Amino acid sequence: MKKILIVEDNKDFLWLLRQSFSNQPFSVLYAEDGQEGALLAEKEKPDLILVDILMPKMDGITMVQNLKAQGNTAQVIFLTNMKDLDHISKAMEVTGESDYIVKSDVRLDVIVERVHNKLGIK
Repeated sequence: MKKILIVEDNKDFLWLLRQSFSNQPFSVLYAEDGQEGALLAEKEKPDLILVDILMPKMDGITMVQNLKAQGNTAQVIFLTNMKDLDHISKAMEVTGESDYIVKSDVRLDVIVERVHNKLGIK
C-alpha cells in the first residue's frame, strides 16, 4: 500500500486535509512542523510528501533538502500561500520535478486528485 506524509502547521487546514484524505486507497501520516515531518519521513519512508513551505522549527524546503541529501526518494508536492517566484523557484530546485500548489487558489479535491496522479492511482 502506498503511503503519503502530510506536513502542515495550520491546524485548521490540516484538519481539512485529514477529512479530504480519509478513505483513500493509501495510508496517510501527518506532522505539524518540519522537524516532526523529517523524523516521520525518515522512519516511515513515504511514497509522497505533501509539505507546507512556511512552518515552525524547520521550513518545508529545508526539510525536503535534508531528506533528499539522505537519499529519500519520495515525490514531493509543496503547499503554500506564497505566490512569489523566488519561493516557487527555490522549491522547484530542491527536487526538480516536484509540484507546487498555492493553497488559496485550489480546492481540496484538486489536491487529492493531484496526489492520486503523482502516485499513479486512478
